[in-house]
Amino acid sequence: MPRFPSLLLLSAVSLAALSTARPLAAPTDLTVTPGELVIERPTLANLGFEWHIDGDANRNATVEVSFRRQGDSAWRQGLPLLRLHGEQVFQRNVFNLVVPNMFAGSVLDLEPDTAYEARFVLSDPDGVTGPAANATKVVTVRTRPEPKAAEGGKVYHVYPTKWQGPKIEPAFEGIMCAYNYYCGAGDTAPGGRPRVKPGDTILVHAGLYAYHYEFYANNTQINATTTFEGTYYLTADGTAERPIVIKAAGDGEVILDGRGNFNLFNVKAADYTYFEGLTFRNTQIAIWAGTQFIAGSKGLTVKRCRFEDVGMGVFSNSSASQDFYIADSTFLGRNDPRHLTGWNGAFWAQFANVEGQEFPPVMKSYTAVRLYGAGHVVSHNYVADFHDGIDTEMYGMPDGSHAIDGPSYPPREAWDRRPVAIDIVDNYITNAHDNSIEMDGSMHNIRVMRNMLINSASHPMSTQPSTGGPIYFIRNIVYHAPGGSTRATAGSPGVLFYNNTVTTETTAAASSNVHWRNNLMLGQNSSASVFNVTTNTAYSSSDYNGFRLNPGDESFRWASPPAGTARVPADGGGAKLVEVKAATLDAFQRATGQDQHSVLVDYDLFVKVPKLDAKDLATVQRLYKAQDVDFTLRPGSAAIDRGVALPNVTDGFSGQAPDLGALEAGKPLPVYGPRPQ
Repeated sequence: MPRFPSLLLLSAVSLAALSTARPLAAPTDLTVTPGELVIERPTLANLGFEWHIDGDANRNATVEVSFRRQGDSAWRQGLPLLRLHGEQVFQRNVFNLVVPNMFAGSVLDLEPDTAYEARFVLSDPDGVTGPAANATKVVTVRTRPEPKAAEGGKVYHVYPTKWQGPKIEPAFEGIMCAYNYYCGAGDTAPGGRPRVKPGDTILVHAGLYAYHYEFYANNTQINATTTFEGTYYLTADGTAERPIVIKAAGDGEVILDGRGNFNLFNVKAADYTYFEGLTFRNTQIAIWAGTQFIAGSKGLTVKRCRFEDVGMGVFSNSSASQDFYIADSTFLGRNDPRHLTGWNGAFWAQFANVEGQEFPPVMKSYTAVRLYGAGHVVSHNYVADFHDGIDTEMYGMPDGSHAIDGPSYPPREAWDRRPVAIDIVDNYITNAHDNSIEMDGSMHNIRVMRNMLINSASHPMSTQPSTGGPIYFIRNIVYHAPGGSTRATAGSPGVLFYNNTVTTETTAAASSNVHWRNNLMLGQNSSASVFNVTTNTAYSSSDYNGFRLNPGDESFRWASPPAGTARVPADGGGAKLVEVKAATLDAFQRATGQDQHSVLVDYDLFVKVPKLDAKDLATVQRLYKAQDVDFTLRPGSAAIDRGVALPNVTDGFSGQAPDLGALEAGKPLPVYGPRPQ
């Protein structure tokens, strides 16, 4: 396989042209001194690492990565770690974060519950100081298993009120009566204490469960067994190996109806709760798992569940939350299911009162899944009709840092509460008022891979802002996004776009250390430029992409620091950016040094992808289905064999080089959304 060039580390500008905005560092600062290698929380399929260093003022150190399954003899090459240092995220009174001197990156697409060895080799032309052994580190890390119900625990059967058939003992009416030793309503509701222990299972039999919390005292005819707010408060802890399971018994649909309450299940004080096969409906927050600065659960599992008529599906904005697994579930919001509708701007205001539409649209449903903390996996879900699809919480400065007194970064003792090592993979997200996937506030090793992002009014791939890097956007498909594909604000650092297929304009308005490789970028007439980048770092880069030009004289726009300046502060101080506009790819290449190997393409490279027009009022609100388009590349098209090899991303390509875009010719198609059972 061709060696992976150091495209993560440098732009097309030569190293000799790069310096810092301050006077050159002393020669002794050019060498690199290795520090702590941090192993982030493993997920089921990915491993994240950080290697903190001193020195390397000229940014020419590299960390090569290889990995193998424990016991295998051959090593596989991984993506090199991303070089980070000094990138600033600034939003007045909210963010003032400067990324430390470090490398970070992930090993991708591994097998669950498997031990892997990862090898890191630090090198620098100026030398590596300290003991020679420190230049190479080998660690063994095990990926997490998929959460499952344990064997050998007690099983409790729950039936709805007025169940007519036979019951399996021990049998209870209502979930809280099985979960706690005592269940009551009114004043008595808080008197219950958990009966369930790690490894226990509550099997919920078919029927409608709708607690009448407004009635005083328990009455089995109306099933009043919650507090007045009608919330199931779960407070028992399971373990990773032995979660406390609440699942459908398999004899028909189980519907948990909140009857319009604010929160249906509250698990903030319950670690390793496991839900499977249930339908949650008619509530503002179906599963509330954490509140910022107060409490957050760990190890929440939601598998093959259905959420309908909800304001939010699963929500935690607590840094204490860790290791959620949300998979193969369906989330249906309350927003207009007939029209794509943006929430902001004069363009979308044109549709007020058309077919009963309102503007601005009421946010009847906010976010299907919204998380903070480390180690989460959100995989193979279907999301429709929400303001946002799947988000990390903006949160503000990470715990232990501050934004008012000057730039900072979390101290070492708070690193376990950072939002790192998060996987958002293989989801199908449609009809979002705003963003399909929004990685606001997230830090290091965020993996957004193989998602179908269709019908998003505004920027389906968003970092506003991210606060660390790398944020991987890999092999995602964007279709019908009339507001553009990408939003970056406040200097979002370390964002990597690899092998995405994007059929609308790409804009990175305020970014740093951002890189594009192997993408297809074709416009939808949402703006003048098909590719519009504002970056605070001269080492941002783009190459090996396919572009369809927009009409006019600025298909391309690139604004970056002036020659001799590596980066400028995000808070507006320091040197001004230099802006280049170009009507053609050739002019863009000559003016910026970017995209030297990129090519021109058109919509005919796909098997079946109609070109859309963001300004066509007759069609812009139409909702498309993924099964009606085909992003497979036509044989011989301009995107075939025109990419660069990216280890652990393009492995196994079939031709002379990887193809551009999300789908490699001849490879099986991803499964977007819930997998067949």
